[in-house]
Amino acid sequence: MSVSSVDAGLAQGRKGRPGRRSLSRRAKLSLVAVFGVLVVALALGLGLGLGLNRGGHGEYDSPTPHPPPTAIWQPAVGSTWQIILSQQLEIDNSHPAVTPDVDVFDIDMFLHQNTSVVDNLHNLGKKVICYFSGGSYEPYRPDSYRFQESDMGDVLDGWPDEKWLNISSPSIRKIMADRVDIAINMGCDAIDPDNMDGHLNKNGLGLTTDDSIEFLKFLADRAKTKKMGIGLKNAPDIIPDVLDFVQFSVNEQCAEQDGCQDFSAFIKAGKPVFHIEYPSGAGKKIAAAASKGSCTAKGMSGFSTVMKADSLDSWVEYCDGKTASTNVVS
Repeated sequence: MSVSSVDAGLAQGRKGRPGRRSLSRRAKLSLVAVFGVLVVALALGLGLGLGLNRGGHGEYDSPTPHPPPTAIWQPAVGSTWQIILSQQLEIDNSHPAVTPDVDVFDIDMFLHQNTSVVDNLHNLGKKVICYFSGGSYEPYRPDSYRFQESDMGDVLDGWPDEKWLNISSPSIRKIMADRVDIAINMGCDAIDPDNMDGHLNKNGLGLTTDDSIEFLKFLADRAKTKKMGIGLKNAPDIIPDVLDFVQFSVNEQCAEQDGCQDFSAFIKAGKPVFHIEYPSGAGKKIAAAASKGSCTAKGMSGFSTVMKADSLDSWVEYCDGKTASTNVVS
């Protein structure tokens, strides 16, 4: 089984949460039993290929630290982008270019930690945003053994293997600070921490708006120490409180859910909105009517819009009708 087949398996069943603007999509597996098989295969069968520390708990080895940049990257409004969270990119010295030829790539941090993909994208003149879940427990991540049950709340609606986290817990903050440090050492230009909206959901922990704001500020401060940027994922209600210290927004389905006006504050502040819609037909060719609905909603002027399949794989379509697929590990 290849690296990509394991991680693609983890991405099966990636679905949106219709009608729940506050929630977002991440790679999931539908059956708990299959999770166990894949995690064992990853840790034992593929450990050497992935660079796992087999003497510990199966956690990834630390990457070689990169020298920090001299300033926090502030992407421009209208920056073009691609997001791939369920596959490992195949970008190496044999690829003199990358498809699509966009400004920014948003990739899953753990899938790329022990690869040279970030460096190779930089060599091609691209910026890299590194994704991880900041507000939820995912059992298949290499540091999942560090999470304590006492810090976990309710299961996320639609994700039976994932739980909300007590983001005020010192233990959780230590784990997430370490994740930020991984991104720093990888040379990521910014981070995309997911699930910053537990306060808007039945979380079982009594999370409040202030908890989410303070946690995002904590992550931003950690990233800032090494001049790395951070984005706000969804969570439109806290935009006024965090706009000053985040560099961009990553938004899902605001066109479908008639909420793009909330995120236009980023554009007015000179910061981009990296916007994702999941219309019917994505993955092949989206019908003109569905594409128009994804690209012309009220309030989304200036957004950097991509249309993606539910799996957030290598396929993408843009509002000009162009499609592309990025090279990924087979």
